[in-house]
Amino acid sequence: MTGHLELLAMLTSAVLIVWLFRRLHLPAILAYLVAGVLVGEHGLGLAQEHVNYEHFAELGIVFLLFTLGLEFSLPKLVAMRHLVVTVGSLQVTISLVLFLVVAMFLGQSFASSLTIGGILALSSTAIVIRQLSESGGMKKKSGQLSVAVLLFQDVAVVPLLIVIPLLAQGGDSSFLLALLFALVKGVFVVSLLMFSGKWLLPRLFNLVAQVRTDELFVLTTLLVTLVASALTQWFGLSMALGAFLAGMMLGESQYKHQLEADIRPYRDILLGLFFVTVGMKLDINVVFSSPLTIILLLISFMAIKVVVIAILAIRAGESPKDAWAAGIMLAQMGEFGFVLIALASQVEVLPDDTASILLGTGVLSMAITPYMVAHARSWALWFSREKQMDTKPLEQLPKSASLNDHVIICGFGRIGQTVSRFLKQESIDFVAIDIDPLRATKARDAGENVLFGSSRQAELLHAAQLSKAKLVVIAFGEDKQSIDVIQKVRSLAPNVPILVRTRNDDQLDELHAAGANEVVPESLEGSLMLVSQVLSLTGVPFSRIVRRVQKERKNHYNHLHGFFQGEHTDMSPDAIDRIEFAHAILLTDDSFANGHSIASLKLDERRVIVIALRRNDIESEEPSPETVLQPQDTLIVRGKPRRVERAERFVQEGQ
Repeated sequence: MTGHLELLAMLTSAVLIVWLFRRLHLPAILAYLVAGVLVGEHGLGLAQEHVNYEHFAELGIVFLLFTLGLEFSLPKLVAMRHLVVTVGSLQVTISLVLFLVVAMFLGQSFASSLTIGGILALSSTAIVIRQLSESGGMKKKSGQLSVAVLLFQDVAVVPLLIVIPLLAQGGDSSFLLALLFALVKGVFVVSLLMFSGKWLLPRLFNLVAQVRTDELFVLTTLLVTLVASALTQWFGLSMALGAFLAGMMLGESQYKHQLEADIRPYRDILLGLFFVTVGMKLDINVVFSSPLTIILLLISFMAIKVVVIAILAIRAGESPKDAWAAGIMLAQMGEFGFVLIALASQVEVLPDDTASILLGTGVLSMAITPYMVAHARSWALWFSREKQMDTKPLEQLPKSASLNDHVIICGFGRIGQTVSRFLKQESIDFVAIDIDPLRATKARDAGENVLFGSSRQAELLHAAQLSKAKLVVIAFGEDKQSIDVIQKVRSLAPNVPILVRTRNDDQLDELHAAGANEVVPESLEGSLMLVSQVLSLTGVPFSRIVRRVQKERKNHYNHLHGFFQGEHTDMSPDAIDRIEFAHAILLTDDSFANGHSIASLKLDERRVIVIALRRNDIESEEPSPETVLQPQDTLIVRGKPRRVERAERFVQEGQ
């Protein structure tokens, strides 16, 4: 097949398999690996020249490390130096030595054993960081510990890339000289990037931002990432290291979030292509011919890495739970391991059969990694013998037993703390429940009535005297969690009023259906406050403004639902089923609705609401249902996109 047809086969299989896996709630990374196995030379043979795509696919790793650098600014990296240097360096060294000894015991040469040790000591930056980013685990201590180890592993790739070709030549005095030269180059290029990034990049993006052109901003982001990567590669270092340093230099700039948003589509697509090329390397025949060897290798090397990382992290002062969780997350073989396998095979340091077994083991370890990352914290609780919540709510809050007619605040972040301050000003008692242990401890030290734990636990709600409360305020703004808390509160106290904060109006109906008495969407309340100021500054009497705002709240923000979609509106499958759009339907001379009243069309049965009618450039809000429609009328309706499409077809064609 030609290159174009091979690329088409790769993309087609990736789209179909990713769609299938997401429908089955399986990780997309696993889907990319399966797609690669399917189209590769060992599968259907639809794309055999995978070497041509590898350089292109490696850009996914580059962009991934750039976004990681945005999250880890220089002060944060300096603060993590203890974990990066101690845990990261010792993990790589100890794991490499252990695997080297085992490989030599099994009959491998020293050169081959050292290569195997280096390959198995590394973990997958791409999979772990992506999974942590998607699950929010980057903010947890175990996630930060994992990233610290991964950062050192990415640096450790550089000497391994230098050592393996030297092993093929038979080591001599040039071996140490080459390593020393690589170290000098590394210090120089890192210093150069950090200096230029600190002083030049912010000024460059200031100039670009002044032009106010999105395309130029995106192009500049891509250029900076690739130039930094090319510079480190030119000096014989990892491309990913340059991208990370560039991102880290921009991590403290005002453009951080825009940069991350611009680079994300390229990162995700190219990262997916990278995993397809990894899957293409897997020889199914090797897996089936040596299943016992691969399974034993898989279990043994992953178990060794888990134990080594956990012990080192505990000795570094981390909690056993976080230490074991980090070990479980980093147990797999990394993407740079495949680069080392290819290099070692090319210079004939690694036998072909050994390389194939390592390749099969590595792909399988990557395939199960998303599942391991998702369950790492729960498994770590078992390994560390810690209880998930070692709290005594009643002892934490001595005054809880005497509370009556108080307010329970679920979530003591910024919003919850603001609510508590106003309650204190009115001398209204409250109890807060928050799952952040540091925040709960600091708040209790300051004399606040705060329980540590999940608001969904019945024991904590009882400890907060739910049966005596006059109001429950759910302040953390996550709709799925809020629904769970509402249902739990309703099961324990059916009559207590529940006020819920939500970020927008996507889940209003679901929150009300779950049992919330009042739902306050931040985006809509912000709109009301802005409207109030606009009306006030344009001379509208204050009493009329208050009446209009109260009417909107009483009608559940009816006039604030629905909006005209724009170029940047989120039209993803998840969002399109939640949001409501406003849409204008212009009646032509041939429209079915001409001569019909609004009521006779029964659009409400199609779950579409008429919010206005424009006739002769005069707009009527909430027109009478008896209004007879005429040609050139414009019906403004509100509803979910698919329902609006069907309603427009009915209005125009009668179908």
